[in-house]
Amino acid sequence: MDVDLEAVLEAKKAQYKSIEVRKDVELQYDVGNLLATDLNPLDHHAMKSRRDEYLKGLARDNTQLLINKIWQLPVEKADGMILVELPTPSTVLPREKPIPKPKGLTAWETFAKAKGIKNRKRSRMVFDESGQEWKPRWGYKRVDDPKDKWMIEIPDRADPYEDYFEKQAEEKKEKIAKNEYKRLKNISRTQKGGRLKAPLPPPLTKDMSKYQLTHALGKAKEATASIGKFTKSLPDEPVPKRAKKTQVGPVAGDMAAERKKNLEILSSVTKRKEVVDAEKAANRHMAQEQRSKRQKQQSEGVFSKGIKPKKTQPKNRGRGRGGKNRK
Repeated sequence: MDVDLEAVLEAKKAQYKSIEVRKDVELQYDVGNLLATDLNPLDHHAMKSRRDEYLKGLARDNTQLLINKIWQLPVEKADGMILVELPTPSTVLPREKPIPKPKGLTAWETFAKAKGIKNRKRSRMVFDESGQEWKPRWGYKRVDDPKDKWMIEIPDRADPYEDYFEKQAEEKKEKIAKNEYKRLKNISRTQKGGRLKAPLPPPLTKDMSKYQLTHALGKAKEATASIGKFTKSLPDEPVPKRAKKTQVGPVAGDMAAERKKNLEILSSVTKRKEVVDAEKAANRHMAQEQRSKRQKQQSEGVFSKGIKPKKTQPKNRGRGRGGKNRK
């Protein structure tokens, strides 16, 4: 059976699109950023009729052009892989955050820079004079391990009853605490320059309203160590209104208190007699009586336009202090 190889190759080739893509306007490339910009106008008719198919074809063609541009770069082979060194990017991309500032120098780095001291890496192994062998500076079987010192020589004019092992342990703790304090001090010194300061209040002007002046006065009073607790008040100054703190009960925990609260709510709902505010009811009753009395007087015509109440004249009208008429 004869097989037509050319037909098989053509059929296989027809499954894949050609790597040659033609554009009316050539794309703008930034191979360093793997970026290609297509300035050709879109086909609006194709966008409306077959949007997804048109966009997929456009993305495929532009990606093929970018890959063709990458294959034009010099190629290297390493470990059975083909590598391409991308050129320097030409498009400046914006950063999400500003460039981090360099960290400040610590106290030791400042001193070493002033004195010209260069940092030299310490060797890990140290020669032990007592054992005449090389031992690590730290870690397992290190030199001058305090566990190996089972005896401490008491110096002259020293207290022979003092525990020098405990004294060494305390000195070690003090050194660790001192180093930690220095580390935190270096951190605070380096971060002092970038610390945010509190914003200043707006300056006082003649055009400020009463509310703005009162608000500024309240803020100035609270800007003390006691948050205005011991600040003296001006004469006839109103007491500032503060928001009441509402006490929120725990979500879970005191089951007895929660049960008592639920029973109180249930009893108030299922109670036959309504809870009446006596003072409020009395005030309403008095207001209702006054309203009905006023309506009754208006209906009888006491306050009508034709009838006016008589004006009573003062007894000592036209007289002096003694009640006599003036001449």
